[in-house]
Amino acid sequence: MRLLLWMSMRFFLTAGLYRDINATLQRKGKRMIWLLLVIALWGIVHSLLASNNAKNFFHRTLGDGFMRLYRLLYNLFAVISFLPILYLMMVMPDRMFYEVPAPFNLFMRLGQGISIILLITAAFQTDLLSFVGLRQVFEEEKKGPLMTGGLYHYVRHPLYTFGLLILWLSPYMSLNSFIVYLALTVYILIGIVFEERKLLREFGEEYASYRSVTPMLIPGRRIIPGA
Repeated sequence: MRLLLWMSMRFFLTAGLYRDINATLQRKGKRMIWLLLVIALWGIVHSLLASNNAKNFFHRTLGDGFMRLYRLLYNLFAVISFLPILYLMMVMPDRMFYEVPAPFNLFMRLGQGISIILLITAAFQTDLLSFVGLRQVFEEEKKGPLMTGGLYHYVRHPLYTFGLLILWLSPYMSLNSFIVYLALTVYILIGIVFEERKLLREFGEEYASYRSVTPMLIPGRRIIPGA
């Protein structure tokens, strides 16, 4: 009789614990899905506005005057529209995903600091005013030369390289941060494919030759053959 009671109690306790765990996982899963959906929506809108079809539509609809502001407004919109993602990261229930102990965390912070300096350096090695969109406000946008010197001698996309390093060298990673960083990494890798198609159309054989001898993101390494 005691054995039967004990087995019954154990069954109900186990079932209740299973229901609690299952409900918790479902709640966390739904929150992760919402966060991923918001990031995906941001990426889709961001990509559509960067496309030639969108630029041609706004050019036909709003004229040359608006297109002088397009790059600047595009960058401002990209930053402002990313703020809801940061808000969700902060307000959604979260937990520590991993934490790198000392002294290794100091080396990672040092790596982040160096990456920030190199990111700024790479930005200045491009036409920074055109990249931000300020030059187009005051003068007609012109096709610039293909940048192959400086940090662009070692990788084709140093801005992405050091941007990703800043993200992934974080010694403290929460689950929400991990989800956002992973989604941004996938978005950047997909975006590079489309960006390089655009560069091939713009610079032709010059960019094809540059791509054949310069890695995409990692100096001396190619993530995929031909990349």
